[in-house]
Amino acid sequence: MHDARQKLIFALDVGNLDEARRWVEQLQGQVGVFKIGKQLFTRCGPEVVNMVQAGGGDVFLDLKYHDIPNTVAMAGLEAYRLGVKMFNVHALGGFEMMARLVAEIDKVCPRGNPARPILLAVTILTSSNEETLRAVGIDRPISVMVSKLARLAKDAGMDGVVASPQEVDLIRTACGADFAIVTPGVRPAFASQDDQKRVMTPGDALRAGADYLVIGRPISAAADPVAAAKMILEEMQTALEGS
Repeated sequence: MHDARQKLIFALDVGNLDEARRWVEQLQGQVGVFKIGKQLFTRCGPEVVNMVQAGGGDVFLDLKYHDIPNTVAMAGLEAYRLGVKMFNVHALGGFEMMARLVAEIDKVCPRGNPARPILLAVTILTSSNEETLRAVGIDRPISVMVSKLARLAKDAGMDGVVASPQEVDLIRTACGADFAIVTPGVRPAFASQDDQKRVMTPGDALRAGADYLVIGRPISAAADPVAAAKMILEEMQTALEGS
């Protein structure tokens, strides 16, 4: 199940290095990429990235940079130096911020170099709905905002976006088939939705055109996490073979 394993990203939503190491050791045969977010990276820093890589896994550094262009570009260079497979920024940071990041990465690692990370932009968080957007003054529908932000990211030179699987078709229409789409908000039928509001099963997400799936609690909260991961991989592989 090599193809499916490389598309499965496990969310290391834990609080310390020892917990993270236990999950990497337990799941390294099932998971190709491990997502390191704000809590774990703030606690452990680059050490946790090195630990995942030493265990044979790739890293999705999920820090969602959103700052002035120079600050984001310099942070992106440090992510590149860590050797991560992918990292992300907020598309709401704007065109200039994303374009500056791309330009700085281009200088040190041109496109086509296998060491170049996948540069992702977050459109609208999968925990958000229409009411969430209205509360912060955005009165356009989620579908309109996702398409607009994805196109802005592509125009700035980003490689792809992080978006709900329910918006994959919109993004494909706006940005084409060669634009990477990483989808959280993926929940197999046996798991609860938790705080995700715009969800889809793993097989349906891949059939819709997603490239990578971020899955955390459906694996970590399962009575047998390895068995849960295997079930998800089987569903993913079936979808990949049928596409």
